[in-house]
Amino acid sequence: MEGDIAAKLLSAVLAQPRVKRLLSTDHFSVDGTLIEAWASMKSFKPKDGDEPPADVGGRNGEADFRGERRSNDTQPSTTDPEARLYRKGPGKEAKLCFMGHALMENRNALVVDACLTQAGGHAERVAALPMIEPRADRPQAIMLGADKAYDAEDFVNELRSMNATPHVAENTSGRSTAAPRDTPDMPSASASANGSRKPSAG
Repeated sequence: MEGDIAAKLLSAVLAQPRVKRLLSTDHFSVDGTLIEAWASMKSFKPKDGDEPPADVGGRNGEADFRGERRSNDTQPSTTDPEARLYRKGPGKEAKLCFMGHALMENRNALVVDACLTQAGGHAERVAALPMIEPRADRPQAIMLGADKAYDAEDFVNELRSMNATPHVAENTSGRSTAAPRDTPDMPSASASANGSRKPSAG
């Protein structure tokens, strides 16, 4: 991964003529997912050195986190310092993880770009912009579909500034939405395959 082998392989596959014929150049969707780090919660130790001793054999010592507030700022993982403690939503268990991001074209739902970032509340939106920007460098506006995690005014405005029409699902958690309501329907992969159009999830 450090040699960008995965990215080079994906680019080589997408450049194949038989594959290029399958790809849409103007309708895309983006999404992110949590990828659990290969690190034990026992490796999540305070920076001040106040930590339980290691077991015989080099294993992490037993730790009781009950009632203790754990934070990425004060307790990094000694096994994987770049992993971040993150929870998918309220009531969900926090885990040491990363966030994976994928950009799909909507004709056949093929992945055309992907990347890995540290987990965070803004990571999905931050990762999406550099993936879509090279594809928006054309006279005709492209379309990008996304779920409610992308419902943020700065993200929507950035897309419009690069000639990309956002189709973002409305976040109904109580705050005001930035999801645009003045955009045409974006064809999904299944609708395109059937020669019809249907509204996106947004």
